[in-house]
Amino acid sequence: MGDRKIETICVQNGWEPSNGEARVLPIYQSTTFKYSSSEEMAALFDLQASGFFYTRLANPTCDAVEKKIAALEGGVAAVLTASGQSASMFSILNICSAGDHVVCSSELYGGTFNLFNKTMRGMGIEFDFINPDAPIEEINSLFKDNTKCVFTETISNPSLTVLDIEKWANAAHSHNVPMIIDNTFATPVNCRPIEWGADIVVHSTSKYMDGHACSLGGCIVDSGKFDWRTEKFPQFNVPDETYHGVVYTEQFGSAAYAVKCRVHLMRDIGAMMSPQNAFLLNLGLETLHLRMARHCENALAVAEYLSSDDRIAWINCPSQKGSKYYDIAGKYMPNGTCGVISFGIKGTRETATKFMDSLELAAIVTHVADARTCVLHPASTTHRQLNDAELEACGVSPDLLRFSVGIENAGDIIEDIAQALDKACE
Repeated sequence: MGDRKIETICVQNGWEPSNGEARVLPIYQSTTFKYSSSEEMAALFDLQASGFFYTRLANPTCDAVEKKIAALEGGVAAVLTASGQSASMFSILNICSAGDHVVCSSELYGGTFNLFNKTMRGMGIEFDFINPDAPIEEINSLFKDNTKCVFTETISNPSLTVLDIEKWANAAHSHNVPMIIDNTFATPVNCRPIEWGADIVVHSTSKYMDGHACSLGGCIVDSGKFDWRTEKFPQFNVPDETYHGVVYTEQFGSAAYAVKCRVHLMRDIGAMMSPQNAFLLNLGLETLHLRMARHCENALAVAEYLSSDDRIAWINCPSQKGSKYYDIAGKYMPNGTCGVISFGIKGTRETATKFMDSLELAAIVTHVADARTCVLHPASTTHRQLNDAELEACGVSPDLLRFSVGIENAGDIIEDIAQALDKACE
């Protein structure tokens, strides 16, 4: 058959059992794999043959899920990681070292901002942050001779800024560097950034991809479209002496980035997803296309209700008419954005706290983007490490409530919001 549609890829790709093998993806709960000869094992260690020899680098269960996610995003290869944080870190460490520079959207998940601004800056990598809506001239002004990549989010968490992907990709490519984009909130069901110019896509698979808040994980997808054969990226073009002189671009072609990420960073740092978590992730991926449609439908219904309540100070739902991102969301995500909305309640911070404490169906949890509706106050939780100026740069106002709309009955979610507002604003 021809090219599979996204729904079919969610269900069918990755694991293709042979005659008599398990129809459901098996869990290969083993750290190591047996071979018949030392020559076979040596070829694996020298990257002269493909296969599995230690789960820190690759595992059959993880491999099947990596292939599925690569197909969903339209990439040539993918690497699963232990968390979304490790995916973001690896995506940059695979390109940058001390003395290098990254141009970055300022509106990021708080954990990602801290990773870049504290930990990786401490490694000697410099970051410049800029509003994602800034004119391209301002973005271009941040590039330096040592700039190695740009990093952005498709839909920022929690400010819900929708990125103009083509604008950022054009800026990156005009300076001969790749664009990395976190596509966690949109998922490949609603947006495939590679089709709009992105080179590397990362995910916190713990969110919508897993969908049930049961398995931590991340993923890096290599588009295979960026040409690494330049002096700016010698790590892909000079012999790697730890593999007897392998040159990644020569031996692995369009998958050079993904292979290096696996055999270098994963080998040395070891943040691989476990086979058990990969198995659970695959179950989530099989229904991703169904759940995302329901998340988006419910989120829009909740947004419309909140917009009609005069106790709400403001609301941000990119898929809602009137949103400043409605048109650009329609361009990149015509089938919907995500199930997360944000809003503020008129009153004080105590009003917002009482609203959250009064919810009965929606839970106050750190997590976001799974089947169950949940709520969080980012300024005092996920982004509490940031000062006021950093909060403003990330698009997080003191009254912002992040509301992750689940796949329950929309009427029940709205009824819960209504009774909590009555108690908070009495």
